[in-house]
Amino acid sequence: MFPSIPVLASAVAKISTPFRRSQLGLFHGKIKQYGNNVPHSKHKTRRTWLPNVQTKRFKSDALGHEVKVKLTTRALKTINKHGSIDNYLLRTKPDLLGIEGMRLRILVREKLDIQRAEDEAAVAAQAEEEAMVQLEKEKKEAKRRRKAQVGRAWKLREAQQTIVGGVFGSTGSSTSQPTAS
Repeated sequence: MFPSIPVLASAVAKISTPFRRSQLGLFHGKIKQYGNNVPHSKHKTRRTWLPNVQTKRFKSDALGHEVKVKLTTRALKTINKHGSIDNYLLRTKPDLLGIEGMRLRILVREKLDIQRAEDEAAVAAQAEEEAMVQLEKEKKEAKRRRKAQVGRAWKLREAQQTIVGGVFGSTGSSTSQPTAS
């Protein structure tokens, strides 16, 4: 189900980032920040600031189920801006997504490609069905035209025989059937 997991696992092993946790969620470029605590005495001590990480569940329209993911509030605001997690994953730059975001992007793209192929197949089948219906209509119309043409030819032949019979004095049926004598 996850064909991209081995590829992503090997990529995780190769990545050496100072804030590796950001690769396991949607952190949207936020990383650990370093600085100093500076009290009134000006005695500086080193400290770090971690991003505001939340765990949220999002309904993915493409995947058809909820996706539970760790993300920063900045990523959450961006998801709200894009309208859905699917749009966020497809439109955001890969370097802002991280490994988890790229894994989800691959899953969403694969699902959308499958849905697009199914939709195209359905449209092609519908177009083929419409073409068959149109072909049947054309066949019926051609048959109707042939019948009408044969009917007109038959009426013309009868009219000619009536005229010929009236001119030469023959008083018989309007059809020209040979009689045996």
